[in-house]
Amino acid sequence: MSNDPTAKPEDIVKVGDQIELLIMKTNDQEGTIMLSKRRVDAQKGWEELQEKVDSQEILTSKVTEAVKGGVIVIYNGVRVFIPASQATATRDESLEDLVGQEVDFRLIEVSQRGRYKRAIGSIRSVLKERRAAQREEFWKNCEIGKRYTGVVKSLTSYGAFVDLGGVFGMIHISELSWTHIKHPSEVVNVGDTVEVYVKDINEETKKISLGFKNAEDNPWEILKREYPEGTVVTAKIVGLTSFGAFANIIPGIDGLIHISQIANKRIEKPADVLSVGEEVQAKITAIDFDKKRVSLSMRALLPEDEQAPVKAAPVEKAVEEAAVEEAPAVEEAPVVEEAPAAEEVAEAAADAE
Repeated sequence: MSNDPTAKPEDIVKVGDQIELLIMKTNDQEGTIMLSKRRVDAQKGWEELQEKVDSQEILTSKVTEAVKGGVIVIYNGVRVFIPASQATATRDESLEDLVGQEVDFRLIEVSQRGRYKRAIGSIRSVLKERRAAQREEFWKNCEIGKRYTGVVKSLTSYGAFVDLGGVFGMIHISELSWTHIKHPSEVVNVGDTVEVYVKDINEETKKISLGFKNAEDNPWEILKREYPEGTVVTAKIVGLTSFGAFANIIPGIDGLIHISQIANKRIEKPADVLSVGEEVQAKITAIDFDKKRVSLSMRALLPEDEQAPVKAAPVEKAVEEAAVEEAPAVEEAPVVEEAPAAEEVAEAAADAE
């Protein structure tokens, strides 16, 4: 019936169809005749293939099976072999994924020796041509700020490479998230479809830097919208110093609870009261969006009669001021990972004095 091993008779013919057949064998004793539609189709298809190999016309058909070294496409009843090296755009793609798909290909060889016939095709040559056309079109219209939909093709320790349609761009790891991440796989995986925009273009090297983060996801914008001054938050202690404790308010933003704002009595050091990993209730008392700093107070949540001022020692005050000068600002992506070392604070205090 067909060269396609997956074909069903009802998909090929129906009752009442007139079809052309080849007599393969007769059996007078049983009164039956063996017929072949496949051989007639193959002969007609073969004649057509011989014409198309010279024209390099692009043909379309379905991949019926993956075999050793390649895949098989049935075109007009003829089995066309497409080697693995010509079946996909890159060698690391699975041949099994092509089975059942409609593909575009062109013939690169059609030959016959006696009864032996061979047809070889190439999917890659068609893909290569189209990608070249896509690249040309891309560079004609590409500009900084333009948005694209792409597919993540590979990951490295420093970023993700995205196929924009014949052209690759890179999202640097710092552009993948507003919070600190150790590897791009924390945000995207190979095969993911992503929305990106062009950040920068190097015309000489044809390298494209891509942006991925959305402005509305900036933690400082979230803080501005949802956590105004006076908001009471549950924050996790992430660092302790001699002058206070750093507490994470939302991913990407830590606030400082000054030692004078931890309790309603004088304490020697924050570690006497707090520990890293502990969650505390605190009030946002001040936000400096220019310097990317947030001040928190636990003492402000105590009953009013317990909120007597707590004086800081002169040295502690100097350390505090120095720390404010030296505290790292949270820009687009960084997060306060470690509180300043005690030695650094002491040196800063000396400078301040």
